[in-house]
Amino acid sequence: MRFRPDDEQREFARSLDGMLAAAGTPAVVRAWSVGDHGPGRTLWTRLAEAGVFALAVPEAYDGLGPRPVELAVAFTESGRHAVPGPLVETVAVAALLDGLGDPTLAADRLPGIASGKTVASLCLTASGVPFALDADAADVVFVVTDDTVRVAESTGPVQPSADPARRLARPLGGTVVARGPAVRTAAARAADLAALTTAAQALGLGRALLDGAVTHVKRRTQFGRPIGSFQALKHRLADTLIALEFAEPLVHAAAVALATGRSDGARDIAAAKVAAGEAACRAARTALRCHGALGYTEELDLSLWIRKARALRTAWGTPADCRARVLME
Repeated sequence: MRFRPDDEQREFARSLDGMLAAAGTPAVVRAWSVGDHGPGRTLWTRLAEAGVFALAVPEAYDGLGPRPVELAVAFTESGRHAVPGPLVETVAVAALLDGLGDPTLAADRLPGIASGKTVASLCLTASGVPFALDADAADVVFVVTDDTVRVAESTGPVQPSADPARRLARPLGGTVVARGPAVRTAAARAADLAALTTAAQALGLGRALLDGAVTHVKRRTQFGRPIGSFQALKHRLADTLIALEFAEPLVHAAAVALATGRSDGARDIAAAKVAAGEAACRAARTALRCHGALGYTEELDLSLWIRKARALRTAWGTPADCRARVLME
């Protein structure tokens, strides 16, 4: 079975690629890293106008979804351009609120998410990570503990991260907005969507890293020859491409599984998360080695992508956790 985007989905990807390429995301990422959220919020609005966040929100609440396949397409492009901010967490919150079955709560929050006016973050304490991504930039932070959902009143100080553009903070206090058995089901649904969209981001990130490495080895010369002609680099680049090519259909298959509600969807999502995360890290190592000493400098835009690869590999499911989930299903 083949899992490929159709013509409309590919055109959607091309339009997002063009928009983000023109947005100058390296400058946006650097501003976000030091707590300047203005450029990032502007880019967030443009993504919302393109319908990205509406894809996670049901039509009853001014959305277009939920449409996991199109979300995977969109998040691949966001990863390709290293867009900062809690994009994954915002669509996961949309899935959480939709799954809780509380029309009042959904009507209060979901239209804002769909329009891009509400930036949300999410902390699932069951994941073992007590922090929320970009809580300092979010308009609302949801915290799920066992069968309870609360909205955080404040957050602790920003914690250092391997990727400066991924700013973590611990949610503090909060008001309970939902409680009961439906919370666990809704949280699992939110976690699945978060893992899928993170895998899609890793896939796009890996593609960008590989493209950057290929471009560099074509123009960088040594001993009078482009270094891309050296067999050792050819093999490394080929291995990276194979890993990404292997991960891509797994991400698409996981999106289809989530969209159709297949019983083995959780297994497919975990497999996609492992493959895409590992492929992105391989691409980061390849790009770093192809650039030599230049790859270690913060001035190089590619460093923004390299730093993000490791963070995406473990976000919303470490490789060990995902492999265990595949074996258990």
